[in-house]
Amino acid sequence: MIEKILLVAQKEWKIFRRYPSWIIALFIWPVIFPFTYIFTSKALAGVDGAAVDVFQGISGTDNYTGFIVIGAVLWMWVNFTLWSIGGFLRNEQMRGTLESNWLSPASRMVHLLGASFFFILVNLFVMAIVVLNFSLVFNVEFTGNLLLGSLVYLLTLPTVYGLGMLFASLVVWAKEINAMVFLVRGIFMVFCGMTYPLAVLPDWMRAVSRFIPLTYSIDALRKVFLMEATFADVRGDIMMLLLFSVILVAGGALAFKFTEARVKESGSLGVY
Repeated sequence: MIEKILLVAQKEWKIFRRYPSWIIALFIWPVIFPFTYIFTSKALAGVDGAAVDVFQGISGTDNYTGFIVIGAVLWMWVNFTLWSIGGFLRNEQMRGTLESNWLSPASRMVHLLGASFFFILVNLFVMAIVVLNFSLVFNVEFTGNLLLGSLVYLLTLPTVYGLGMLFASLVVWAKEINAMVFLVRGIFMVFCGMTYPLAVLPDWMRAVSRFIPLTYSIDALRKVFLMEATFADVRGDIMMLLLFSVILVAGGALAFKFTEARVKESGSLGVY
């Protein structure tokens, strides 16, 4: 099975490098996207950063650049996953290759897992570009326990790609991706505290944010890399990420199986 997953990942890499503009975008978007929020924050900070003390009192750090970068990078990861993994089966359908792949002896889940593995590698590359850029341009220092930060990242992986599998199944069923991506990523942007502390949100919005796994990932990584938190400080976030990992991976697998059975019954796999 591992060999088949790697073959699917290799296939995705071959398709990916056939479109050089996609590769160029990997160097541009991670750099440009956080700038909008950073420059806005500089403007809102007032003359000589007069509002930074207020921000520090709410967030626990005066490093608002690092605060924004961590939130923006994780949001970009989810956004990228929704477009890539979420649209993977739909793109295969549009290319006319989904039916032939679906009829191959390999498990249908192998296709999603192989694509997920490839896009995990792409995401690691993007994160490296972001960290390097902001370390050089803004002199942003991400201190803290690297192993603890890596643990949070590893626990975020199954939540993000479980969501991607769930999304991919819904897209094949609904035959629409654009509107669904805009809706989901908009919800994540507003409720997860991507560029601002959750403390500034109304109570009902903070209640909603507790049901979104990205909220805990962003909060934990900010604590680890900006406030040098220990495991005890982020234990609650880690436990919630473990819970979301189980729920979303199981939910993604069940949704995929349901979609597989649904399209077999309706014969709609090749219907656009």
